[in-house]
Amino acid sequence: MRVESEAELVEAVRGARAPLRVVGGGTRGEVGAGERLEVAISGVRLYEPGALTLIAGAGTPLSEIEAVVAAEGQRLPFEPPRWGALLGLAGESTIGGVAAANVSGPRRVQAGACRDSLIGLRFVDGAGIAVQAGGRVMKNVTGYDLVKLLAGSRGRLGVLSEVAFKLLPAAPAQATVRAEVPLSEAGRVLAAALASPFDVSGAGWLPGQGAVLRLEGLEGSVGYRAGRLAALLAPWGARIEREGSVAIWRDLAEVRPFHGRAGDIWRFSVKPSEAAAIAARLDGEVVLDWGGGLIWALLPEGTDARAQAAPYTGHATCLRGRAPRAEPEAPAVAALSRALQARFDPRGILDPERAG
Repeated sequence: MRVESEAELVEAVRGARAPLRVVGGGTRGEVGAGERLEVAISGVRLYEPGALTLIAGAGTPLSEIEAVVAAEGQRLPFEPPRWGALLGLAGESTIGGVAAANVSGPRRVQAGACRDSLIGLRFVDGAGIAVQAGGRVMKNVTGYDLVKLLAGSRGRLGVLSEVAFKLLPAAPAQATVRAEVPLSEAGRVLAAALASPFDVSGAGWLPGQGAVLRLEGLEGSVGYRAGRLAALLAPWGARIEREGSVAIWRDLAEVRPFHGRAGDIWRFSVKPSEAAAIAARLDGEVVLDWGGGLIWALLPEGTDARAQAAPYTGHATCLRGRAPRAEPEAPAVAALSRALQARFDPRGILDPERAG
């Protein structure tokens, strides 16, 4: 089933007699066995460059959003990555899918996650009722902050029909400071860079490249800060990359070292201070992002990565493989999740796994 307007979405949800499997661009995998509901509510509804605000239909391709704002020298602050090639999936990322999964790229360490830039949305709940939350400006709220609640809910509380984002000016220059250190040393390098006053906008580790730190801004500022950061990290043999900087961060955001390779793909969100120890326990290759707070792992098929990585503080998601996709929730969190789902989706229409 495909819907191209909010009215059609309301009808589809209201008339559903069995669980629905909500899909955007189909680039992050589909979970559950419910009836496929493709959200194709597309188009930029409002763009005010002077106010750094954009509103678009949830089914609008991410590439279209990025092209529109780039023409005005602006960008989405949280650098949404594309994972279709990583997971071996065709399709095109949509802005609603990005918001529903709270997808955030390397710039999260500086600009925050997707939900931090999301200022408003419209969605249809499990009863088929259209709801609006937030607006065109950031403001404090009381009660449920529905904007933050829906971001990352993966369609289980409501199906997004429209999203509104705050934007930022695009940086005219960037540089990468690179230190070819082993994974065991990466945590120290990344922590030192992020604790520095040089406004690092990306911090990760790539096999074959080592620790990578990004600086963005005006040309003079980038050159000065890159030099100072390289001097700070001189004990690890740091040097400055300029021409290849953009490619490095595309590789990290899209986890390109794992493209086209067999095996299960796991994603761990953990304490950065624990990243090196967790990665050392995993029987495969890893990539680090968010200063070590995000671990990507390529492991042999069928690996129980959660058991292998334990103990750790955080959660693990199997994005490609036969293991249960989501981390089992703690009892208190699970109770809260059930209560929220019962309020927003009492019939279980929007969660095939729960309804089944």
